[in-house]
Amino acid sequence: MNPIMKKSYLSVAGLLVAGGCVAGPAMAAPAAPAGTAPVASPHTDKGGRADKRAERMVGIEYQAQPNFYYCGPAATRIALSAQGKALSQDEVAKRLGTTEAGTDSALDTTRVLNELTGGRYKTTEIPGPVAKPEEIDRLRADVLAALDAGRPVVANVKGTAVDTDGSPHSYEGGHYLTLVGYRDGADLIRVADPASPVAEYWMTLEKVANWIAERGYSS
Repeated sequence: MNPIMKKSYLSVAGLLVAGGCVAGPAMAAPAAPAGTAPVASPHTDKGGRADKRAERMVGIEYQAQPNFYYCGPAATRIALSAQGKALSQDEVAKRLGTTEAGTDSALDTTRVLNELTGGRYKTTEIPGPVAKPEEIDRLRADVLAALDAGRPVVANVKGTAVDTDGSPHSYEGGHYLTLVGYRDGADLIRVADPASPVAEYWMTLEKVANWIAERGYSS
């Protein structure tokens, strides 16, 4: 089986151990304006000019997932909201083919994102158990290009990763989340997580890449 073709969900039993892919009723966080929002930064390029790629946040409408298997629809909907697509999670789930067994793979999130936004998304796989340096560099380039164009990245992750505040996020059965911003040329990635009690958090690029390992992302 192709490693990218893996369902992403957690059973209720798994949630007791991993803290996983479940949230309460869908809640909308305060929405930022759609589109990209460059943030002032002291970083400069080699010529002393301001580096506009040092930091960027994409305006999204956050919603938590309403059940244990809707992480794919919720993460995809977050990405769509940045591009003015106000679909419900139920509608996105129908398009993804999501069932209680989860959403098949990043191939599905890419397909639905392209159906609704004009076909600019592509799927990238990180096939091994650990991301190689060139795969980390590829993720950086893809995140920069996508977010600079106003397209949040939907990532299919598995396992545990720790954010910059030291909080672990554990999804042993797999999970989908959305990459919505970067700092320091994408050394740090802003994650919008539809299953986390903290809706958004920062994580290093390397940790995000290793979280995606054996799965894939839509950018």
